Amino acid sequence: MTKPATCPAPATRPATPLFSSGPCAKRPGWTTAALNDALIGRSHRSKPGKAKLLKVIEDTRAILKVPADYRIGIVPASDTGAVEMALWSMLGARGIDMLAWESFGAGWVNDVVKQLKLKDVRKFESGYGEIPDLFQADKTRDVVFTWNGTTSGVRVPHADWIADDREGITICDATSAAFAMDLPWSKLDVTTFSWQKVLGGEAAHGMIILSPRAVERLVTYTPAWPLPKIFRMASGGKLTEGIFKGETINTPSMLCVEDYLDALGWAASVGGLDGLIARSEGNLALIEAWVENSAWAGFLAEDKAIRSCTSVCLKVVDPWVEGLNEDGKAAVAKKLADLLEKEGVAYDIGAYRDAPPGLRIWAGATVEASDLEALLPWLDWAYATVKAELSVAA
Repeated sequence: MTKPATCPAPATRPATPLFSSGPCAKRPGWTTAALNDALIGRSHRSKPGKAKLLKVIEDTRAILKVPADYRIGIVPASDTGAVEMALWSMLGARGIDMLAWESFGAGWVNDVVKQLKLKDVRKFESGYGEIPDLFQADKTRDVVFTWNGTTSGVRVPHADWIADDREGITICDATSAAFAMDLPWSKLDVTTFSWQKVLGGEAAHGMIILSPRAVERLVTYTPAWPLPKIFRMASGGKLTEGIFKGETINTPSMLCVEDYLDALGWAASVGGLDGLIARSEGNLALIEAWVENSAWAGFLAEDKAIRSCTSVCLKVVDPWVEGLNEDGKAAVAKKLADLLEKEGVAYDIGAYRDAPPGLRIWAGATVEASDLEALLPWLDWAYATVKAELSVAA
């Protein structure tokens, strides 16, 4: 067998080859020294512990520009836990419209239909890289959706489809959108995210943000099913206010708390929300310019209006690969990701397991533009190398 010709590898490597879509890269310059002030060995219920947790809430409010009358809580089990709290505590009061176009949105559909077993559910679904007609959502019904499809690279382009005079509540999974996209709070009643996404915090902690309308639902509606302790946000017709003042339901990691506070401080130093959005959009623009001139790579989200600026999903559009069967396409994508990891230039950038074969590059605010600029020539090198090897093998 003839050995395939290889093209020379690029001379410059990313200084930080961390492009995982979660947990995501730490903020630039992060070291463990950022955790020196962590309240280790102290109770989270102590005065200093409560002060740290309250600061998490206050700094989150400031950076995300959350209205003063919205409640913010720190909850267990990452974004998943926060979404489940909302689904199990609030749904069932009226009909529900479920909008899904990727893995996690599909998961919420499954939970509502097969776990909660609610009957009055309408599903509006699209394939990866696309988005359903959002204007199908009925203002008299509750709506559940993801703002950004982490596994599909598709984001909601705007919130015009959410009525200001809606009767239902909106439940928005914003875990890969918060801190990178402008969330219109007047349109969102429940918003959730996790620390390990755009700000690169540590895992296991979620955030839930409630509008006054969501609070009203919590205190006036009692689900027909029992609620586990970690889902309970109200009791006896009253909101459990402590949750929204830093009195967490379970014991948080004070190391993770310190890390998130550090990330919030960095966010403020780069211009707050506007600065974070600019960094992420700038990263997307770099990839878009590269794709425009690429002979083999394209966006899973072909419509620029719905393209994510955080979880950027790429597909191979070279006719050579498009002519392969699904196993062949998957093999090319896996070899690409494996080769880049072996070279130490990009870790964890294979497409999500349920998504079409391809690459997924995190472009959130903690990723430096210089690292993306260094990565892009490596993508071309890796593809040329893989194509040459597989062509000879065939």
